[in-house]
Amino acid sequence: MTFSLHGTDDKKLYLLLSSAQTMKQANLSIVREITASGNAAIVITTNQPYLILKKLYGREGIDLSKVHFVDAITRYAIGKVPDDAANAIFVNSPENLTDMGIAITQTLKEMEGQNIFVVFDSVSTMLIYLSSVNISKFIHFVSSRLKILDVSGIFLAVEKGLDPLLLTQLTTFVDEVVDLDESAEG
Repeated sequence: MTFSLHGTDDKKLYLLLSSAQTMKQANLSIVREITASGNAAIVITTNQPYLILKKLYGREGIDLSKVHFVDAITRYAIGKVPDDAANAIFVNSPENLTDMGIAITQTLKEMEGQNIFVVFDSVSTMLIYLSSVNISKFIHFVSSRLKILDVSGIFLAVEKGLDPLLLTQLTTFVDEVVDLDESAEG
């Protein structure tokens, strides 16, 4: 994977496409790079629960004090949130876009003044819970909010998991589309 955030001071929105096999590694690499360069990350997860990500990030040497989570899967999967959750807001389910939007806005406010990257993992997983139309509307809302607030954003997706119309719409919401598997090959 050759995608790099270094050398860019622009607040850009990226759509990163990967295979299902490389999605977890893409998440780890991106969050590691964000935090290692002194920035903060807000990880919006509909894919991996907070405890799993926290463990993975810790193993990778990622500074967890620089990572905040909006977790839309833990409550849905196990019915409760961990007692010792730090820097995390838990949404009831990936279907609850209103609460997810509020949690994102709240986290952005709490972190105001920091150089923030919002990492959305993953657009593809949301298709399990929502229609492409609803996902597109939500991603448009999030991307518009990030642009207005001058915050960088990264939307992770499994390329072959998106229908062509959704992929086209997502492409129009971001500044740059990067196929991680293609950039790794060439």
